[in-house]
Amino acid sequence: MTLAEFNTLPSDRAASALMDCCGSARWAATVASRRPYAEVEALHKAADAIWWKLDRAEWLEAFSHHPQIGEAPASGSDSARQWAEGEQRGARAGTEEVKARLDRANRAYFNKFGYIYIVCATGKSAAGMLAILEQRLQNDLPSELSIAAEQQRLITRVRLNKLLAGEQPSL
Repeated sequence: MTLAEFNTLPSDRAASALMDCCGSARWAATVASRRPYAEVEALHKAADAIWWKLDRAEWLEAFSHHPQIGEAPASGSDSARQWAEGEQRGARAGTEEVKARLDRANRAYFNKFGYIYIVCATGKSAAGMLAILEQRLQNDLPSELSIAAEQQRLITRVRLNKLLAGEQPSL
């Protein structure tokens, strides 16, 4: 869809489309309520500003809408599932050893932080995502939450661009 089309959607449909980009209901509703946007960059700036005003619970809500790195998405719209699969293409292309290590590190991450590992996976290999994950396992909870939130912001930006391009992601 175009930005003009997005600007004219009914509020509930705009918020639903935004939920494919970021799984925080408050974020989606707030971004939708600030329409119309004159240009995509204005939407990005609003999306970022709204994201950084959310609380921890709302960030965790957004994180919960992602599949774990290396796993197929189990929920969400067709677009959101396709986007996640495309973004994580590199995780599926890893060796069996790297996939097994990624699986173990994913579990360790969840056990330590209480939510799944969030990384903007677009363009990253399985080995690259594993290296980032292993490094991030060394973080304390407040530091890691901030890093995960920034990664979610980056994912959201990628997905907003896909939404507005009307892109049907290739797998």
